[in-house]
Amino acid sequence: MNALTITWGIAGLTALGVITKPFAWPEAIWAVLGALMLIAFGLISPSDAWTGAAKGLDVYLFLIGMMLLSELARREGLFDWLASIATSHAKGSPKRLFVLIYAVGIAVTVFLSNDATAVVLTPAVYAACRTAEVRNPMPYLLICAFIANAASFVLPISNPANLVIFGGGTMPPLWRWLSTFGLPSIVSILVTFAALYWTQRSAIAADSVASDVQRAPLSFSGRLTGIALCGTAVLLVGASALHFDLGLPTFVAGCLATVAVLLIARGSPVKTLKGVSWSVLPLVAGLFVVVEALNRTGLIDELARHLADGASNYPAQTAAVAGTVVALASNLVNNLPAGLVAGSSVALAQVSDKIAGAVLIGVDLGPNLSVTGSLATILWLTALRREGLQFGAWAFLKLGAMIMFPALFISLTVLGIS
Repeated sequence: MNALTITWGIAGLTALGVITKPFAWPEAIWAVLGALMLIAFGLISPSDAWTGAAKGLDVYLFLIGMMLLSELARREGLFDWLASIATSHAKGSPKRLFVLIYAVGIAVTVFLSNDATAVVLTPAVYAACRTAEVRNPMPYLLICAFIANAASFVLPISNPANLVIFGGGTMPPLWRWLSTFGLPSIVSILVTFAALYWTQRSAIAADSVASDVQRAPLSFSGRLTGIALCGTAVLLVGASALHFDLGLPTFVAGCLATVAVLLIARGSPVKTLKGVSWSVLPLVAGLFVVVEALNRTGLIDELARHLADGASNYPAQTAAVAGTVVALASNLVNNLPAGLVAGSSVALAQVSDKIAGAVLIGVDLGPNLSVTGSLATILWLTALRREGLQFGAWAFLKLGAMIMFPALFISLTVLGIS
């Protein structure tokens, strides 16, 4: 068995371990094991593995900053307050509640990333549904899963995968990002809403919502957290507009906001730090090492060559095919490794914004097909299980097929003609 076959085998087993989590081990363990096996078999040197892991520095900083902000907001009750606003304004209408929670999900995803929507907003929505005496909370919880991916390319900060596709100084300035993704992201959000509401219309019509729900109080520290989050969002949008990498500003903003709020509110930093999902960092680092090993087998060069050839001869068709293929691949191997490979290929091929944009839409929106598509959806499923709820992979696949494909095809079409 040659080195190429072993490298591909280990990469495949790593992706399978991350997706299926054998022995109930966390995803990070399988990613790190895959990286260590590649080093142990001599398929990648320790220095090259370190080089691969170091390529994710901007992503690590971004994730740390966003996770700190999300955990701070969760502990201070900001998400519970937002969810309670939706239930109190629903005034007994399930349809209105569905629309309001969808709007909250958009705001959280756009300005705090899709992982925050999956991890922190999901339990807040469930708690709000219980307070509002909703008989079937699942239609509203499904919002958190689908909007987390559908709205994740409105801004560069909306999804860590965006930093993977447009990393290493290739991130477009904000004006160019909005001109490329503005209309496709609006279409993605609207089509996903229409399809999700249509599939859940019977459950929503049969439901009931208490009409006298009181809004949850927001503490002084919660208000401070809200101000800090708004300030951070403005800072990051400004950094994007000035064409700066987003990792360091996000990290600094997250640390400063956390320290400031905890000092003023006299909160415990230990509890906040313990609540952060630190295992995400070795998960991403391990995947970067695996992709670096695959890169050394010539995979990235081959993909980049096909992408460059297609871009020069059939640009419109190449954009549509690339976006669709990446969307499907994201559900087979998870969108983090798929995004890493696709991002490296895009950078090497030096294709147009339209083709790079189609690849990014595939990476961000494609995971709405299955529960294994993105880290956000996996985290959403974990959040459900903590509340004693279950949603099967087959049920999600059937639902995702009705929601993801229309949103993907229409978004790619709008990207092509915008």
